Amino acid sequence: MSTLTDFPCALPTLPIPSETDAATIAADFSKIISDLKEDHFALDAVWRDIFALTGTLRTFYSASSIATVWQETTKRAKAEAFVLDHNSSRIVRLPQGSSWIETRFSFETNAAPRTTCSGFMNLVPGEDGKWRIWVMRSILEQLKLDGDVDVLEPVNKTSGLKNRHQQPSHFDCVIIGGGQAGLSTAGRMKALGISYVVLDKHQNVGDSWKTRYNSARLHTSREYAHLPFERTFPSTYEEFLSRDDLAEGHQSWVSKFDINIWLDTKPISGTWDSTKEKWVLCLRRNGKEQSVTCSNIVVAGGAGGQVPKMPNYPNREAFQGVVLHSAEYIDASKWKGKHGVVIGTANTAHDVAVDMVNAGLASVTMIQRSKTYVLPVEYYMKISRLSYNGTIPTTTADRSSQTQPLAVLDLISQVALHEQARREPERFDALERAGFKLDRWGSIQHCLYARGGGHYIDVGGSKMVADGLIKVKSDALPTRYVQDGLTLSDDTHLKADVIVFATGFEGNMRYLVQEIFGDEVAESMGDYWGLDREGEVKGAFKPSGHPAMWYHGGTIGLARYYSRFLALQIKAKLLGTPLPLYERNF
Repeated sequence: MSTLTDFPCALPTLPIPSETDAATIAADFSKIISDLKEDHFALDAVWRDIFALTGTLRTFYSASSIATVWQETTKRAKAEAFVLDHNSSRIVRLPQGSSWIETRFSFETNAAPRTTCSGFMNLVPGEDGKWRIWVMRSILEQLKLDGDVDVLEPVNKTSGLKNRHQQPSHFDCVIIGGGQAGLSTAGRMKALGISYVVLDKHQNVGDSWKTRYNSARLHTSREYAHLPFERTFPSTYEEFLSRDDLAEGHQSWVSKFDINIWLDTKPISGTWDSTKEKWVLCLRRNGKEQSVTCSNIVVAGGAGGQVPKMPNYPNREAFQGVVLHSAEYIDASKWKGKHGVVIGTANTAHDVAVDMVNAGLASVTMIQRSKTYVLPVEYYMKISRLSYNGTIPTTTADRSSQTQPLAVLDLISQVALHEQARREPERFDALERAGFKLDRWGSIQHCLYARGGGHYIDVGGSKMVADGLIKVKSDALPTRYVQDGLTLSDDTHLKADVIVFATGFEGNMRYLVQEIFGDEVAESMGDYWGLDREGEVKGAFKPSGHPAMWYHGGTIGLARYYSRFLALQIKAKLLGTPLPLYERNF
């Protein structure tokens, strides 16, 4: 299965009367939650377990499968002390009529490792009048030990301890990459008392953002952009953070929490000693080689290690203009009056094209290779602000928003976003009249999790397309370079002085593992990103084939929230009580 629509789930159809008391309905489940049977679930029920009972990320479908796994895993984990939070019970209603009761619960496990867990149940009425569980989530919260994975106190700047990291040669964990995924993981490790170091190839914290093109800024909200433990970006920052804002925030966060990061450091090679159960890493740090050992590695180097993908058209030597990938792009100021071409139509392509228009290029053309899902930023913000705002703690927002079964999340978000799109068809008609090929009823979740991009969150570029300031060529693709541009597959000529390939990056972090650790380790780790047979992301955040290596990455929200589970897994392993995996398939 490769798309979220392939999975057997659907939104509920029976309405919930307005006079229904959600807390009363939910209370009935407090008596049975510890011993759920098949009849307690809707036939098309979905359960996602997030490390609480399966030791990994699993999604199960159908009442019979879920009941079987629930019985087996709760008994194995010695789950007890189930408590429903009646005060959390509420009716959720979608614009097209679907509704359910959502209630939260908590429980503990007493098999090693002992844990505290939380969860959500979505309850729906059946044709027989009986209420059943439609969607359930169970979430690992904490290991029962000293240390809270969600709490880290800032370093006292007057204590004299700041930045006095020792330089050991062995760590519990080495984190490769100092972007939001690597930094988030480091903070969680420190919160649990795990010895760690972050290896970052850049000269400064935040350079993974600072080295991007000048106009780069998030297309998602400031409140979504925080690192763990705090609101990294207070309201004094703009709603949509610039690359400089992000770099500044990351630098401040690293200083505030005294994160152990080695800059200008790149792993050259690594080998696994299965007898001693440790890695031996050869590094190049500040121009000199050194070795360290560690018990675990988190690979957080960005998709594919940020290796650009770029089509290779023939006759490149004939073209007298400039060709570059968006990874090399800074700004368009030096090309005023010239003709610009951008290959691609997703987020970065639009950013570059808009920058070219603003810089005064004589013409700007985007070459569209496939249909593109366009999501107006105000549609996104209307939904995002329900969870990510200045009132709700980020940890609470993440627990609610980052844990939905992806196939269910896809159904819910499509209803909410498509409802808004139906109200202003002209916005999208104008794009199509301009030659832009729209996936009008597309899925942002599919773009993020299955495709790994290929969408545009519209922060203004679409109007430039509709108004003709950015032209679109969507009916032919480049076939070769010529002296003053490109020849296309319809035998037309496109004049260009500068061609920017906004064609993305290698999405599979397995290539970075292969480059550093070799074929055998890469083979054991398998692929990173895309969907597996249960609708979970391949490889990310969980055991992925090697006993001492993990992948981490994704959106800012995923990087922040799922870093907690990496730290919990590694802490449990270091204590000699790793999370037991449930490996039965259905």
